[in-house]
Amino acid sequence: MSATPVQYEQAGAVAVIAMDDGKANALSYAMMDGLGAALERAEKEASAVVLSGREGRFSAGFDLREMSAGAAQARAIVTRGAEFLLRLYGFPLPVVVACSGHALAGGALTLLTGDVRIGARGAFKIGLNEVAIGMPVPILAMELARDRLNPSQLMTATLFAQTVDPETALTWGYLDELAEASALRTAALDVAGRLGALPRQAYAQTKRALREKTIAYCRTTLADDMMRLLP
Repeated sequence: MSATPVQYEQAGAVAVIAMDDGKANALSYAMMDGLGAALERAEKEASAVVLSGREGRFSAGFDLREMSAGAAQARAIVTRGAEFLLRLYGFPLPVVVACSGHALAGGALTLLTGDVRIGARGAFKIGLNEVAIGMPVPILAMELARDRLNPSQLMTATLFAQTVDPETALTWGYLDELAEASALRTAALDVAGRLGALPRQAYAQTKRALREKTIAYCRTTLADDMMRLLP
């Protein structure tokens, strides 16, 4: 791991953004700041983005130190996380998520923001486990799940907090494809290269039209929802 939890590299016209904090790849302030800076750079330099974790870990969600420090601190980091997730969900370039391992809570939400989600095969857990750890599911999480998951699994994924392996995640809608861990980067770059070759303005405008209602609703309800969840 380098001094920063986020690494950026250019693979042809594709920006490869990798999370690695040496631990669970928590969505800490440092992680989200690094991801935000990487996205800003990619928008200027690249035609598509691949977002990955390190082998065995994609992300375990929001930083538990902040979440357990008190209601105000928890509201602050979840609000910051919501802003990051909505930015990623509405990002104008193609975003391919290479899910390299466990993806839980905020990590699963990050996965749901991708235009194409490719998961590594393995004994990994993927899911929205908020209810299981004592936190009501935020509106943002429910809306991303409603947009991306198989409707028949929506209640099981959110209300029942069930986590699943990558094969099941594929059928539920967390993932679009599976790859062996050794081939994950290549598979993600291939898809990102194809999507990045599409006309940029047409892609961005169509993506905005698909997602702008969800993004607007989540932003409108965010402040009240944080007070409801974390009074």
